[in-house]
Amino acid sequence: MTDLNPGASLRFSHGQATDRGLRRALNEDSLLASERLLAIADGMGGHEAGEIASALCLKILGDGFMDAGAQLDPETLDTLLVEADRSIVEAVSGRAGTTLAGAVLIDAGAASGRAEEPQLLVFNVGDSRTYLWTQGVLQQVSVDHSEVQELMDIGELDAEQAATYPRRHVITRALGINANSQPDYWLVPLAGQERILVCSDGLSSEVGDAAIQEILARFPDPQQASEELVQAALDAGGRDNISVIVADVEHGHPDDVGITIPRISTTSHQEEKS
Repeated sequence: MTDLNPGASLRFSHGQATDRGLRRALNEDSLLASERLLAIADGMGGHEAGEIASALCLKILGDGFMDAGAQLDPETLDTLLVEADRSIVEAVSGRAGTTLAGAVLIDAGAASGRAEEPQLLVFNVGDSRTYLWTQGVLQQVSVDHSEVQELMDIGELDAEQAATYPRRHVITRALGINANSQPDYWLVPLAGQERILVCSDGLSSEVGDAAIQEILARFPDPQQASEELVQAALDAGGRDNISVIVADVEHGHPDDVGITIPRISTTSHQEEKS
């Protein structure tokens, strides 16, 4: 394995899987997976409008990524997501929206002018999630924008209570429905042995972190791991659309340990996912 250096070229080796689930008539999720960008948008609104919202979001994100020369920073992402928010409202008249979660490989020195090791820029709006699995440990990087997460943050609910909380599907941020659409960002230093998981809440609401970690450890092929995670969610009830991207970061430094993940922004507003 090659050590990272400031000029190192990183890429994702990825797999993906999606299923409408056992209780939904349509699959409103959209996925985007490339060698440097991963994203899942979980549409909401039903009657095909949610599907339009999620697909439009990822089209704008993907096109903007290419226009930016495969380099995205929080400022560029903010601009793209403002465009996505406005475009979704115009396309479906506020009848539908979407969450968004993902990660992009960036050259950390590009923005600062310093020679630094590459990093992972994680972003999210809503309750789709991005996880990091490294050295056998699973860590949720993104933080849900949801009513239940806010109650957990202030200590009014624990994890067990949150799993059955009747308003657990109420989200506090989304794109396209005139709600708060401000994304959060995290910069994660890369060692080159990481596995990234991006998923809609159709996975995280059905399969616990311990089971997710076990599947990521058991299946080294990202495509097989993606399919096994979707199947696990179906086996657990499959009450929502389920979408998963598993990606391995290629190259890196084998001795890097401990990762600190700073959260960059926050705010609040509530919307119910359908």
